[in-house]
Amino acid sequence: MEIPFSHVLLFFVVLVSSHNPKSNLFCYADPTDGFTELTLTDANFELQKPYNIPLEERYSFVDGVHKFWIYANDKPHDPSSNTQPHRSSDQTLIPHDLDYSSGVWQIEGHGFLPNGTSGTMIAQIHGAAHGNITLILRIYDGDMRYYSKNLIATGLYERWFRLNIINDVDGGKVTMFLDTNQCGLYGAPANICYYMESRWRDIKIYKK
Repeated sequence: MEIPFSHVLLFFVVLVSSHNPKSNLFCYADPTDGFTELTLTDANFELQKPYNIPLEERYSFVDGVHKFWIYANDKPHDPSSNTQPHRSSDQTLIPHDLDYSSGVWQIEGHGFLPNGTSGTMIAQIHGAAHGNITLILRIYDGDMRYYSKNLIATGLYERWFRLNIINDVDGGKVTMFLDTNQCGLYGAPANICYYMESRWRDIKIYKK
């Protein structure tokens, strides 16, 4: 099924884990306040993996935890892909079959990034019905960055974190929260490590 225009893609190849308490973040009420949680089933998710190997060689689901791992030389998820392998071989968990083309949406998940996973994308929003609503979060040496520049948080290895992303499609605004603090896996194009892994649990979708 076609994924609607505005959607959140969580690329579970590498993960952020916790924020630096010294970061310039501000505490807010729970980001899900005022939102209604929608029911998600297995039918709402699409798992992607290198096209030439079985899913179980790059994904497991045990005790409620989704574990994803890839290698920098893995094949893309589709043999017809014209991107570089490390840009499209990531393990992707995509909530789909929902109409994201308007309204205010929020996705929430708890993630874990093993020490050493670096140079990979963990979350992305793109394809808005109007305007270019875009968010890309990447991990470099345990630091979370907006694209590859703006530093959001540091010291994110080896601990569970909570990530909430609110996409106001009509308002053209995206807001991100790390462990309820407002912060103002797809391999990155360069400086990636050979082995990349992340884990996610308690994935939820909300709408206002």
